[in-house]
Amino acid sequence: MPLRMDATGSSSKIHAGGKRDNSGAVAFDFVIVGATGDLTMRKLLPAFYECFRRRQIEKSTKIIGVARSGLSVEDYRARAHEALKGFVATSSYDDATIQDFLGLVEYVSLDMSDKDADWTGLRAQLSTERDRPRVFYVATAPKLYVPTADAIAHNELITESSRIVLEKPIGTDQATAAEINDGVGQHFTEEQIFRIDHYLGKQTVQNILALRFANPILERVWNTDSIAHVQITAAETVGVGKRGPYYDSAGALRDMVQNHLLQVLSLVAMEPPTAFSAMDLRDEKLKILRALKPMSDHDIATDTVRAQYGEGHVNGKLIPGYLDDLGAPTSTTETYLAIRAEIRTARWAGVPFYIRTGKQMARKETTVVIQFRPQPWAIFTDNPEPSQLVLRIQPNEGVSLSLASKDPASEQYRLREAVLDVDYVKAFNTRYPDSYEDLLMAAVRGDQVLFIRRDEVEASWRWIEPILHGWEENIRPLEIYPAGTQGPASSDELLARDGFVWKENT
Repeated sequence: MPLRMDATGSSSKIHAGGKRDNSGAVAFDFVIVGATGDLTMRKLLPAFYECFRRRQIEKSTKIIGVARSGLSVEDYRARAHEALKGFVATSSYDDATIQDFLGLVEYVSLDMSDKDADWTGLRAQLSTERDRPRVFYVATAPKLYVPTADAIAHNELITESSRIVLEKPIGTDQATAAEINDGVGQHFTEEQIFRIDHYLGKQTVQNILALRFANPILERVWNTDSIAHVQITAAETVGVGKRGPYYDSAGALRDMVQNHLLQVLSLVAMEPPTAFSAMDLRDEKLKILRALKPMSDHDIATDTVRAQYGEGHVNGKLIPGYLDDLGAPTSTTETYLAIRAEIRTARWAGVPFYIRTGKQMARKETTVVIQFRPQPWAIFTDNPEPSQLVLRIQPNEGVSLSLASKDPASEQYRLREAVLDVDYVKAFNTRYPDSYEDLLMAAVRGDQVLFIRRDEVEASWRWIEPILHGWEENIRPLEIYPAGTQGPASSDELLARDGFVWKENT
């Protein structure tokens, strides 16, 4: 089940507004700004369809696509239909339900960053009920966030039940993030601003909280006395594809670490919240982000790795390098990184956190590895490696714990590793929802626990910026790694220096 609490975090009750039918479905207006883009077609509309199919959405709801393209409603619904055919799972696809869902979809041709444009078409689509949730989802370039908020306010479309959802990245550094937060904050309160990070919508990321705080056996060893180090890996087997121009201006550090992976790190490392509420959970995440040891020039030189994928072979096939994919002669943008981080709290004193992410790697995986410390003395001569707890965020969602066990096939007292493994899909016999399904409905309800608060964004940028500047000054030179590998050798050396190795799932 997704996590639920109200917008203020003061209660466990859901404050939604709007009307519900007998099934508990809610009615709302949802305006998608940038509605012809890839994110809308690939993620948002399929997610809404799944929510509709599960009867979470009342049939008087309006999902209003807004973009500059001069499409008719029929044209847009035809595009949406094609997107649903391509991105909805076969097991969920039903023609009659698709047609019913498409009846909720509207379209308005409008540049929503232009406050002086003709807004009558959009205004006509919106309900006049003041308590009906009205969500503006801004799926555009970040530079348009403030002009769009200005225009929405200028045209008097903000109600007490309105919210605005901002896609990451929130800026490119501390200064631009502050500009966006200040600009949008002139018109929307903090409780109305939902900064989305789709990793927080993943059930397996949310489950980190359940594993830690609902299982005392784990929470009591979740500290420096028992844990030697933590690894957080997000590896992809694809290149930059059509995102090349955006990616070259961002790089892996901005694209993955500043948001997704620092959010995962904060969930793994945070203290137990006082209460299960949005405010308390985000307070504890913020403390961890602020406790990250600042990176000096020396740390950047010795505790970071940055690299770019070059030409390589996968299954005998030649894979082009980043520059070929980008179509540019040169670039210093990193597609791979590894960082050794430290958290300055009593719980984590002396425990390194290793973060790595990369494109065109050997395996697709997002995992968290908790490496436990060895026994202080060994009574067996063939001790296996110390236990590891592995949280598989994607794919093959689940959790596994390696333990030492006597080998029953051995005539002597020999040990071997045994793994206790839980495959979540099999264990719960259910479809794992896409992360956007929870996030979209949480925004409708005004439930902020799965979203990022302003001070979290600023704390993340504060830690990231020195690394960005150090790399710009070439304090840590850019390396090249072959496509289809697990990154450069220097990444392995980063852990070997402390006596550790990366956990590689084969």
